[in-house]
Amino acid sequence: MRKSPPAGDRSSGPVTLGMVAEASGVSPSTVSRILNGTAIVSPEKRAAVDRAIAELGFVPNPIARGLAGGRTMSVGVVTQSIDSPFYGVALRGIEETLEPAGYSALFVSGHWDEAVEKRCIDTLRSRRVDGMIILNGRLGDAALKALAKALPVVVTGRSLKAPGLCALDFNNVEGARLATQHLIDLGHRDIAHLSGDLAHPDARDRLAGYRAALEAAGLPFREALVESGGYFEDGGRDATQRLLDRGARFTALFAANDQMAFGASVALHKQGLRVPQDVSLVGFDDLALAAHMAPPLSTVHQASLELGRTAAQGMLNLLAGDKPALSLPEPRLIVRDSSGPAARRR
Repeated sequence: MRKSPPAGDRSSGPVTLGMVAEASGVSPSTVSRILNGTAIVSPEKRAAVDRAIAELGFVPNPIARGLAGGRTMSVGVVTQSIDSPFYGVALRGIEETLEPAGYSALFVSGHWDEAVEKRCIDTLRSRRVDGMIILNGRLGDAALKALAKALPVVVTGRSLKAPGLCALDFNNVEGARLATQHLIDLGHRDIAHLSGDLAHPDARDRLAGYRAALEAAGLPFREALVESGGYFEDGGRDATQRLLDRGARFTALFAANDQMAFGASVALHKQGLRVPQDVSLVGFDDLALAAHMAPPLSTVHQASLELGRTAAQGMLNLLAGDKPALSLPEPRLIVRDSSGPAARRR
């Protein structure tokens, strides 16, 4: 094996991929595949390459690697809102997973608008991204399948099968059923629901889970106890206020995401209603803030960091020519202090 020069020694020119290959005892193509995250090699070979990189002070050139492999080493990510407390954590998971494989993520926001999403996709394609991750959104299934014919696509919030496409869907129906059943088990019979925008599949699924729990318990579904809050704090506050203004009778409220639950808590407080003594409150997502509310929010745990990591791993699998076999964790109910026994009726 060739003697490695000291790390950082550039007297004989820049360290090349070939020098790393010679020092680690593997072929240059193996080093390249390891750097791209597409190699299936023994832990010993990977460790030898990592050691050679460290000793030689090798710095990969993503532009050169991209040109050599016909790739830009970038992945486009369409989220709906960069500053979303849920999707923001998912974006971190994507970045954490892509970066070690040598890929950069380019983030754009679709703002829950199909036309904007299409423009975002056109922009990313003009940047020649190697693949695209789409976090939920409103783009139709046919458009997603067509996009997957041009480049690898990972989409969340869908149950969809197509060549070149990996779909990850969370069990929103079961999560909402768990939340509603928890309130029923506490003795609540008048349970209001704050839905998301029903143009979104996950909002429809959470409404379906709410209805399924009521029906299984022999309780009627009442449209008068359902209001749309649009998945935002202000929407949750306003939707709860509409319920209160028209005299809707409820002792518990299930919000289809934590952000709406935060807004609902404000509306209930302004009305002089205590949580959970007067109205029990349950959310969905288990955002970091949920555990720090007063009182801490009972909610359905949806691992946003894991969502991002899994979506990114699916993309790396597709880029390597593999068929991803990935799934998201099942929903879990997190019981905190915002839900309690039914004490009285409104």
